[in-house]
Amino acid sequence: MKQAYVFPGQGSQFSGMGKELYENNELAKSMFDKADEILGFPITKVMFEGSDEELKQTKVTQPAVFLHSVILAKVLGVKPDAVAGHSLGEFSALVASEALSFEDGLQLVAKRAMAMQKCCESQPGGMAAILGLDDATIEQVCEEIDGVVIAANYNCPGQLVISGANDAVDAACVKLKEAGARRALRLPVGGAFHSPLMEAARVELEQAISEVEFHTPVCPIYQNVDAKPQTDPEIIKANIIAQLTAPVRWTQIAQNMIADGCDNFVELGPGAVLQGMIKKVSAEVSVESKSNI
Repeated sequence: MKQAYVFPGQGSQFSGMGKELYENNELAKSMFDKADEILGFPITKVMFEGSDEELKQTKVTQPAVFLHSVILAKVLGVKPDAVAGHSLGEFSALVASEALSFEDGLQLVAKRAMAMQKCCESQPGGMAAILGLDDATIEQVCEEIDGVVIAANYNCPGQLVISGANDAVDAACVKLKEAGARRALRLPVGGAFHSPLMEAARVELEQAISEVEFHTPVCPIYQNVDAKPQTDPEIIKANIIAQLTAPVRWTQIAQNMIADGCDNFVELGPGAVLQGMIKKVSAEVSVESKSNI
């Protein structure tokens, strides 16, 4: 029996996240306090007491989800057999597997958030969830659209998110419905994440990542870019740089982890989105989510 830790991405945040951890565990409290110092503002106050609007601020959202996830993993103290994270969650997975230090991981997440925010302002775009259509059809339709639009998040069978310039995403949604999609739903995000429109953010993040030391992880990390288990720090680093403009291959990650013997998945952090996706890949595996110890 192999246990995998999986970590959610942006969008799973909620007001009050991490508060019980902070109040009930000394290690968690010290890590949250350290995060306030590193970031230079009281992120814990926003996490514990902030409104949904405050939590949606880019400089808050990504570090908040990251903090909740990695502190939970640290407090639990169990070494998993494998790790993976969805988009932002890959940074949580890197820290949980000891490929990155907590401090370096938090600083990179903060820089990633700000770089993405700048990119969204200079390169407006959007995303849409396409339900009930096979991946190949979605990829084909995206290729036929004028403008930038790509398959960006392979979440689970029957659910794929497209990303790109607003006009191109709208045009693709129309064509995908005509092709038989059950739904083509625009997402409430301010940018074309995991598409070529994030190139400026990728360049900025590459500079920050190049200055950070990556270590050999204690277990394989299945990465978004290639969905393969990696343990080589240089490959891990190259993949995390490529991640901002490349698709998140979550369906393939779940398939590969299950094929490699992972049969118990624990989602660490706010929300329970990933366990639902994994169940759609295989109903045979055990899944659970933890947002507290």
